[in-house]
Amino acid sequence: MSDEEWMDEALLLAKKAAAEGEIPVGALIVKEGQIIGRGYNRREKKKDVSSHAEIEALRKAEKKLQNWRLDGATIYVTLEPCLMCAGAILQARLGRVVYGAKDPKEGALVSKYFVYDAPPPNERPLVKGGVRAEECEALLADFFAEKRKHF
Repeated sequence: MSDEEWMDEALLLAKKAAAEGEIPVGALIVKEGQIIGRGYNRREKKKDVSSHAEIEALRKAEKKLQNWRLDGATIYVTLEPCLMCAGAILQARLGRVVYGAKDPKEGALVSKYFVYDAPPPNERPLVKGGVRAEECEALLADFFAEKRKHF
């Protein structure tokens, strides 16, 4: 599948988060053409600050592979990872990060922080941004517009 098709899968997860009242971010981890982890934001439901989509997907992938090292895997996430998630992705040794929308408030790859500029090139994942960005941005914008109606 193409990056765009994988991102469509991540968008479905983000929509699931929105339906549960969570900020609509979805993530999936793919290795050798197979999905090994899926996740979406669950912070409110779990009352856990670390329950971002990326962390949820990492936990499932690690459990499936029975290994915290996810060498060669790609994470597809609808929103640019934050500092916590970018660090976890780096620690898990993923090979690629593909994201949709930039996050000017908390983005740790290209928007606010530049986490992957520090490690040597052979120790950091390749990054591709802007995949299905319009759809990812629209989902977030619609979610927050709806939230503002109720305040």
